Amino acid sequence: MWADTFLWVFTYIMYSHRHYAMNNNRLYAQQALLAPFDLNSTLLDKTLLTITQQGIDYADIYCQQIYFESWVLEESQVKSGHFHIDQGFGIRAVSDEKTALAYSSQINPKALHLAAESVKAIRHHNQSYRHQIPKKPVASSRYASINPIKSLDSIAKINILEKVDRIARKKDPRIIRVMAQLVAKYEIVYIANHSGQHSADIRPLVRLSIQVIAKDQHNKEEGSSGGGGRVDLTYFDDKIIEYYTNLAVDKALLNLKANPAPAGQMTVVLGSGWPGILLHEAIGHGLEGDFHRKGISAFTNAIGKKIAATGVTVVDNGTLINKRGSLTIDDEGQTTQNTMLIEKGILKNILQDITNAKLMKAVSTGNGRRESYAAAPMPRMTNTYMLNGQYEANEIIASVKNGFYAANFNGGEVDITSGRFVFSASEAWRIENGRLSYPVKGATLIGNGPEILQHISMIGNDLALDDGVGVCGKNGQSVPVGVGQPTLRIDQGLTVGGVAV
Repeated sequence: MWADTFLWVFTYIMYSHRHYAMNNNRLYAQQALLAPFDLNSTLLDKTLLTITQQGIDYADIYCQQIYFESWVLEESQVKSGHFHIDQGFGIRAVSDEKTALAYSSQINPKALHLAAESVKAIRHHNQSYRHQIPKKPVASSRYASINPIKSLDSIAKINILEKVDRIARKKDPRIIRVMAQLVAKYEIVYIANHSGQHSADIRPLVRLSIQVIAKDQHNKEEGSSGGGGRVDLTYFDDKIIEYYTNLAVDKALLNLKANPAPAGQMTVVLGSGWPGILLHEAIGHGLEGDFHRKGISAFTNAIGKKIAATGVTVVDNGTLINKRGSLTIDDEGQTTQNTMLIEKGILKNILQDITNAKLMKAVSTGNGRRESYAAAPMPRMTNTYMLNGQYEANEIIASVKNGFYAANFNGGEVDITSGRFVFSASEAWRIENGRLSYPVKGATLIGNGPEILQHISMIGNDLALDDGVGVCGKNGQSVPVGVGQPTLRIDQGLTVGGVAV
């Protein structure tokens, strides 16, 4: 009985703390984004009411303030530093499939009124179809409400970059160039919609990016690495700095001795972690709701159908603590979720924002994201990854007699409608008789997302997420994301582009 009481009290305290944290964020955002400009929550509600009275389905106001700082090292010197503040608001009105967005970098009652008048232009010519938004659950904070820019002074920030340079050059004399960038971003958002819901979020984000160039008597190659997340700059301690730097150097040195990649269809093994970018691009975008509604996704009308090998389970999880793609709330004020996309090969769900979900008679999955107040939200991924299987990574490689191992990627392109993609490998190996025989370079992977899902024959038990560098582009908007997967064996559907043998 006592234990049950203790558990109830503990749960209540944790819930109260989370509720307090969210309320505290909202109060802080009001003080930062509304009060200094003669705005308040009541005025936002009145403004939204004037819009929805005109036959508008949905309306919201998104206020945002961003502090951004960047330091860049090159040629063993910190050559540039950049700091800026951006702020503004956007008012959105939705009527059926039409969306109107008006925004301003000036936050004040006059600008708010003018923007509201502008978006009314898409109103219905008959009765109101005001869309009621279900009350959302209280969100648990996915990261601390901290300003990472203030977490270290300028000297400490410069020291991080100088350590990268020293470690890289000391590791191998063939390193002839080191470039490093340290970025910190602090974002405050306040969101109000026509249903009277008000939400706020305080979002930290940091990243360290490293690129090195190695040269020997015959070749010149590069290697890159980096990472970060929704933490402050103290995350980059000596151990992390050394890890990222060594990773970049090792890639460059490996490519110095690499042979040209072979070309042709072959069995491909994808490494764990960042190679999940292929999953993100070739499959993830096709599971975003707007592409389904428009009928242009390769997976349109496939919910409930088997679209992948039986062992394939894929989620989009915006709730991971401190991860780059995580959000406490999305950019429509909805709580982010851990959404099951593919379960044991069956397509279970697609990613939705509020307005697209309404048009499809569905509900938001907390995936409404926008680049800034000057852009409209749309369904976007957060942290998208495949869950573990049963095999050891070395067991998967040992199972391949003649094939190709892609340990890392640079990037790629995908056609959402067909699912066709092209990716370039930044670190790759030839597999011969069950072992990694020699490194190769200049390889691309060409295939079709829906097809390769069917031909995944072995899934590793070494799930890893990327280190925190992912940026996703869609319709001209870029947002931070996370990707990941365990080691995978794909038997068919992939063509390695390289040198004909």
